[in-house]
Amino acid sequence: MISVDSFDLKILAALQDDGRLTNQELADAAGLSASQCSRRRSRLEDARIIQGYHADLSGEALGFNVIALVQITLATHSPNNAKRFRDLVRRTDAIQEAYAITGDADYLLKIALRDLKSLSDIVNNVLMPHDSVAHVRSSIVLDCLKTTRKLPLGHRG
Repeated sequence: MISVDSFDLKILAALQDDGRLTNQELADAAGLSASQCSRRRSRLEDARIIQGYHADLSGEALGFNVIALVQITLATHSPNNAKRFRDLVRRTDAIQEAYAITGDADYLLKIALRDLKSLSDIVNNVLMPHDSVAHVRSSIVLDCLKTTRKLPLGHRG
């Protein structure tokens, strides 16, 4: 891991707010020259601290009106079974996020769907029939109170 100083944190914070900033705008925000800023940004990209630049799409405007959180319990806890499940997750586009978790379930999935029928299809035709899966429990998100991909760069702990 590379060392990150206060200038790097300013660059990262500015890019979290607006990934489309020009190099000069970013340099101004960080208090650096454009060439210094460019070198630092390249170093942060090479170190994979900056992993990419993305458009923030509105799922609702595009017709994805249902977000489901789905808990998965595996049929057996073997490396091969876990690999089969992870492969299923990777090839299922509707799954936006997947976490291995502690507690009663083994995984928690966030799935974006157009409607409840789509949720039924993915649960009944993709997840439940898969030989790696023993139990599926889904919850439908009623309201999103907060969503962000921003890391709390200004706060320690």
